[in-house]
Amino acid sequence: MNWLFPLILTLHVLVALAIIGLVLVQHGKGADMGAAFGSGSSGSLFGSSGSANFLSRSTAAMATVFFLTSLGLAYIASHTTKTTGSIMQDAVQSAPVLPVPIPSDDGAANGAKQNAPQEGATVQDSQPASQDKAAGIPQ
Repeated sequence: MNWLFPLILTLHVLVALAIIGLVLVQHGKGADMGAAFGSGSSGSLFGSSGSANFLSRSTAAMATVFFLTSLGLAYIASHTTKTTGSIMQDAVQSAPVLPVPIPSDDGAANGAKQNAPQEGATVQDSQPASQDKAAGIPQ
């Protein structure tokens, strides 16, 4: 079923371009009515214009194919299974999870004094003992 959607979509676009080309090539009815008022005979002014020619019949056939491909694309799009929920859910699921240090129960004032680096201490010395120094993950 995966190969059917691109095939119908390609056919749909080609038929749309063919309809545009056929409509632009056809002779308009306005020119026929203008010709009826003085310069030549067009056959009829407001009546039927006679039998349909090749261009009008091929335009009708292309319009029918365009309608059928539209229905086919709508049917395929409504019956495909969606594997993902939304863009935001995918972004939340793929975001990296960073470890959060757990505060001590000593209180805010005592915790600030304990976690503050001493003068001359390096960044590695100021980390709590409960964390893995290489990965920064609480144990």
